Amino acid sequence: MPDISYRVITCLFLFTTTLVQAEETNRLDISIPYQVLGGEKSYWFGYYDKRQFDPSERYVLGMEVDFDARQPEANDEVRLGMFDLQDGNKWTEFGKTTSWCWQQGCMLQWLPGSDSKVIYNIRTDTGFGAVIQDVFTGEKRSLSRAIYTVSPNAKEAVGVDFARVNETRPGYGYCGVAYSWEGREHPADDGVYRVDLETGESKLIISLDRIVSIQPKPSFENVRHWFNHLLYSPDGTRFIFLHRWFRDSKGESGRYTRMFTANAHGSGIHIVADHDMASHFIWRNPKQILAWSTEPEGNYFHLYTDRSEEIETIGKGILKTDGHCTYSPDGKWILTDTYPDKERMQSLMLFRPSDEKLIILGRFYLPPELTGPMRVDLHPRWSPDRKRICVDSGHLGRRQMVLLDVSGVMD
Repeated sequence: MPDISYRVITCLFLFTTTLVQAEETNRLDISIPYQVLGGEKSYWFGYYDKRQFDPSERYVLGMEVDFDARQPEANDEVRLGMFDLQDGNKWTEFGKTTSWCWQQGCMLQWLPGSDSKVIYNIRTDTGFGAVIQDVFTGEKRSLSRAIYTVSPNAKEAVGVDFARVNETRPGYGYCGVAYSWEGREHPADDGVYRVDLETGESKLIISLDRIVSIQPKPSFENVRHWFNHLLYSPDGTRFIFLHRWFRDSKGESGRYTRMFTANAHGSGIHIVADHDMASHFIWRNPKQILAWSTEPEGNYFHLYTDRSEEIETIGKGILKTDGHCTYSPDGKWILTDTYPDKERMQSLMLFRPSDEKLIILGRFYLPPELTGPMRVDLHPRWSPDRKRICVDSGHLGRRQMVLLDVSGVMD
């Protein structure tokens, strides 16, 4: 076992600490080289588990919008584009969509294995769909349903009804499509859909009604249920999804959560976490999942082994709060963040489980007007070579993306 003592390293390493202050003090406190990707408009990417960098690491995807401090309305468009890191961070727009939210955007991401194609969600005449597009030629192909996560094989995806999510979790669903709740607390004809990325067709593979029937609880009765946060395993054989339901019939007193895994086509369903709270998670490998969750010992980051009862607590006493967690491409480091503290500062950090070393990379100020569904979470994302990290930041009073150089830290 590693020594439980640890050090907070201020990242002096091979370069001089850089402290940058904007018009108001302590807007940014970053201890490594960085640059802001953006301009006079607002730019951000969204969730931490999506492919933002192309395979060559030249292009960084983002979204551009003209406002920040209100929820999107049905006709608000977000512009999609990319920054060219080899051409002065030049911004090139390649598309638009009205199907988006502040926390996860439109699920924009590079299609696995492609150096020119992206996938993102759109609104159609009949609801929500998705598009696969070549960012250089503009060629597009439509899909029948919006996607949540894409398999590493680039042949399939899974998704949910984002109109339902919009009703249950503002900031994560899409507006513009009406949803009726009458008699649909946990319907048998809605849930997780598999989308064939080659044919564009979709099929319901796990219904809400089916999940509610698995080890039911008294708290399931007479409340609304939904699915959130889907993610394929690194080998694409299984995926995670969260089953959530309100604590009361009016949806006014928070929510409960269970975490499940299933085979790619919906079979082999397994309850991973069943103590009413599971939040951010990531696959460590095809068998293990790191998640901030509740277990009998309390709320911590737990490492679960899928389809087993094995659970290990990670960073107890060091990683003290929920965060958007990912493993470095070599699997040695956990990258995570925090929500704003009393000074409205968000921390970005690296944690190495092998010796419990914690490195604070920076602190970012979040203005109070960017709160609730409009908040700007850091949602840190790795470059494939693990030398750079990109985060979303509100320190300038609007959304901007910050690219940090962690090559000195990782070496």
